[in-house]
Amino acid sequence: MNEQAIRPSSSIPLWERGAPDYEIDYGQPQPALTPYWAEGSHGAVIVCPGGGYTIKAPHEGGPIAERLNEMGITAFVLNYRVSPYIHPVPLSDAHRAIRVVRANAESWGLDPRKVAILGFSAGGHLAAHAGVSYDGGNPDASDPVERVSCRPDAILPCYAVVSAMEQPHRDSFRKLTGLEFPGAMTCRALSPEMLVTRDTPPAFLWHTADDAVVAVENSLLFAAAMAIHKRPFALHVFPHGAHGLGLAKDNEMACQWSDLAGKWLHSMGF
Repeated sequence: MNEQAIRPSSSIPLWERGAPDYEIDYGQPQPALTPYWAEGSHGAVIVCPGGGYTIKAPHEGGPIAERLNEMGITAFVLNYRVSPYIHPVPLSDAHRAIRVVRANAESWGLDPRKVAILGFSAGGHLAAHAGVSYDGGNPDASDPVERVSCRPDAILPCYAVVSAMEQPHRDSFRKLTGLEFPGAMTCRALSPEMLVTRDTPPAFLWHTADDAVVAVENSLLFAAAMAIHKRPFALHVFPHGAHGLGLAKDNEMACQWSDLAGKWLHSMGF
């Protein structure tokens, strides 16, 4: 990392003057990034903890960022908004997080072409959705951050909620939409596997085969969509493990995922 880089040491608000659609009565803080800097890092990974779009699980935030630091990768934990906020608010937070990191990358000593997003469970849905739904920025925006692309350079959905169509984790989509029974068009629009194109960034996915909460088919469907569109991806399915493993330190097979993810990121210059 550039020794002249100016690196914030505390929480970084996504919007300096407050987020759009922010509701103080919901009792949630302004969306923000918590930085975890790694010396010599070229790229950065935005980490989205899971929690069914209801909470953000602590073990899927800071410990993940620290593990990325151990592998020489800078990380930012995203405190995105959850229920009673509904779509597209969480996605707008993810988009803005990517823009903020990319817009500030050079001053922070990072490569603006190496910004990835990683998430677990519902946070994995957010990461996958950000990887299939993005824009190149608005060149006419008065806010310079909004002029920057929000397309991630890589996505890492971990035991992710993916499909609202097949094997869905219904509680996550109820919270995300605010609807007890989201309609077919809504479900399709919120199913990242249906939105993969030939421009979708490279993906790293992992799951356990017997996950009893979010079925492994979610990762398989996304991987299949990547294959159909000839997009690069890595898929690791471990034989056993409960949902929500995080670093999976007590699972001798699944614990390999972070090392594999680090090697995959390194292979792309992160």
